Amino acid sequence: MTIAETQQQLLEELSLFHDWTERYEYVIGLGKHLAPMPGELQTRDRLIEGCQSQVWLDASCQDGRMHYLADSDSLITKGMIALFVRVLDRQTPDDVLTADMSFVDQTGLKEHLAPTRANALNLMATQMKQRALEFAGK
Repeated sequence: MTIAETQQQLLEELSLFHDWTERYEYVIGLGKHLAPMPGELQTRDRLIEGCQSQVWLDASCQDGRMHYLADSDSLITKGMIALFVRVLDRQTPDDVLTADMSFVDQTGLKEHLAPTRANALNLMATQMKQRALEFAGK
């Protein structure tokens, strides 16, 4: 699937829930199903700076496709990074770099987050793109 198709699929899934608490429960569920990140990868250099919770992000590129591992010490934050992993994982670095991540605004999730957590969404997307930049053109 393309990034846009995955984003649309997520928006459709979230639209099934009319109450914002149900949407958050769904996002938390995504985090619970996120592939486990080995403890040895949860290092200081993989922390996303500026997040209220601890969020670790690891990226690699194999066969021209990005692979992300992420974790957080907060369930909701882990769910939010899971959204981004679902959208950007297995995409090319160039596709990640050009991805329009404004789909998050359409989810309605930001409206019910504390400003620091809403800012964390931007930081997560930026870091994922930054990691893709390291592999672009290789």
